[in-house]
Amino acid sequence: MRLPRSQASRLLLRVSPLALVLAVAACGKGGGQGEGGGHGAMPPPQVTVVNVQPAVVPVSFEFVGQTVGAKEVEVRGRVQGILERRAYEEGAYVRAGQLLFEIDRKPYEAQVAAAEAEVATAQARQAQAQREAARLKPLVAERVASQKDFDDATSTEQISAAALKAAQARLIEAKLNLGYTTVTAPIAGVAGRGVKSEGSLVSPASGDSLLTTIVQVNPMQVNFGVAESEQARVDREVADGSLVLPKGGFAVQLRSNDGRVLGQGGRVLFREPRVNLQTGTVDTRAELPNADGKLRAGQFVRVVLNGASRPNAFVVPQKAVVDGPGGKIVMVVGKAQDGSPVAQPRPIEVGEWVNGGGSERSWVVRKGLNAGDQVIVDNLAKLRPGAPVAPIDAAAAAAQAQQSAPAAASAPAKQ
Repeated sequence: MRLPRSQASRLLLRVSPLALVLAVAACGKGGGQGEGGGHGAMPPPQVTVVNVQPAVVPVSFEFVGQTVGAKEVEVRGRVQGILERRAYEEGAYVRAGQLLFEIDRKPYEAQVAAAEAEVATAQARQAQAQREAARLKPLVAERVASQKDFDDATSTEQISAAALKAAQARLIEAKLNLGYTTVTAPIAGVAGRGVKSEGSLVSPASGDSLLTTIVQVNPMQVNFGVAESEQARVDREVADGSLVLPKGGFAVQLRSNDGRVLGQGGRVLFREPRVNLQTGTVDTRAELPNADGKLRAGQFVRVVLNGASRPNAFVVPQKAVVDGPGGKIVMVVGKAQDGSPVAQPRPIEVGEWVNGGGSERSWVVRKGLNAGDQVIVDNLAKLRPGAPVAPIDAAAAAAQAQQSAPAAASAPAKQ
């Protein structure tokens, strides 16, 4: 039975949408089953994972510091006079007691000579007074001389003795001033530049007496500050057992800005009992041997304190940690409802940097991970929360890469 053309057209319009839906459904049954589904679908991306386990992790603390000499001394002239000679090489090592400068001696030699003459005069007067007192003493006993004359002679003897002591003190002072015309090194160390040149006036009375400085560079000391908040955090973690400090004190190591080790290891000397109000830090000083003189006073260095450890801590590679809206995040392998592996974000609290082997650095994770978690370390930019993944253990992937490398190297090149 044939329908009129108009009725057939109206029937086709009614049936076509339903047929289209059925056709699409049929295609869906024969096509892919979604992401990671049947034939023709994209497989889940392979991701390398590390299986984290708690362990005792050595940690270090790093600060910015500045080196100073164990002793830094200003060498000053003690007497006024014309500087006649500089007797050392600027920037060279000097011994304790070594001659550094000479000031004009002649005025002080004259003062010594005058003081010696004054002492001789006082000695003569004292001897005269002693003789006079000795002469009057028997005469007083025989009532030939009066008691007043003897008392006056005794007083004169005592006055002359005091005058002799004063003259001797002035002689000592004159000799000291003469000795101060030769300026020697009070300590051993590296001498700085000469502040005054030959012919200049040295005047301690007006404060113009600085001649040079000497820095004792062995041992070398370094000053650095620990932020008050960081010190409080360390004290809190030590109290709750999440951080263990070395019993014998921190081992100190200095590094340059490019990471090179400077000098030898040292120790912490002291820590101020109160916080510096200007900087908000706890001032700390360490000391290191510097026999080779490679460390110089005034250098800015990185101070590394070694010896502490974190028990039951986790370590993850740096590349596995990303910044999220609320802090640091890692992606771990979780399970979907059907049991398949999927990527799941996990907020964490990180601690210090540690070496993860070779040049790779890793984070110490204080909170957020559990034993046995599989942390994803690559392809993070392609992952979204809940996305299916195909995890591969990092150790197995590294072993497979090592096995394939010799095979690839021995394969003949194509002509």
